[in-house]
Amino acid sequence: MKRKLLLANLALLAFATAGAVHLRREWVEAHTREQAVLEKRIQPAPPPRMPAPAAIEPVKAAGYNDIAQKMLFSKDRNPVVVVEPPPAPKVVPMPALPLFHGVVNLGDGPMAIMSVGPKGPHRDYQPGDKVGEFTLVAVNNEELVLEWQGQTITKKVDEILDRGTTAAPAPGPVAAAAAAAAPPRPVAPATAEPGGDLTRGVRACQPGDSSPAGTVADGMVKVIRSTPFGAKCFWESAK
Repeated sequence: MKRKLLLANLALLAFATAGAVHLRREWVEAHTREQAVLEKRIQPAPPPRMPAPAAIEPVKAAGYNDIAQKMLFSKDRNPVVVVEPPPAPKVVPMPALPLFHGVVNLGDGPMAIMSVGPKGPHRDYQPGDKVGEFTLVAVNNEELVLEWQGQTITKKVDEILDRGTTAAPAPGPVAAAAAAAAPPRPVAPATAEPGGDLTRGVRACQPGDSSPAGTVADGMVKVIRSTPFGAKCFWESAK
């Protein structure tokens, strides 16, 4: 029994020794092949033949003309500069001038009696006051100066004086004959009393008032002054 075990051990040892020898030989051969591969010099392949480059033309200044006149980021760029004229200022027509009714001087300087339009109320205006869209700059017995949007308008008082004359339509034949046949109606004299207000403490005379200057009524005294445009009548406070 012991002999069989000894023979089996010897056989196993022989196999192990043979396997070790075989592995050693394989390793040596592999190492040899590896060294042969690493030490082998590889001949590089010859480079391919490259065609000769085309001749480069010299740079010309005219070649940059298109680049100078156009921009890659703006297709509408061109060398023609369009200068747009400024828009024409809007012309605003000047409104109708206010009507002038006379000049009053109560000791504080001349004041113009004016109205904005034929149906507007009569008021006194001093230089610097607004008369509708106009500004009164100066006034005297001969001319009147107005300002509108930076423009100075100088007018003779005769040009804008409201004389209160309105052309009536022509009457028909029957109306004309009746008017010719009818006797004129007498005009009743006006009562000696002040009329509408002109300014503070000053009232107008009523049409047809023939009372003399100095007449006192309603705590006011009648004043008649001569001007280049005729006699001016008004009532002022008697106090």
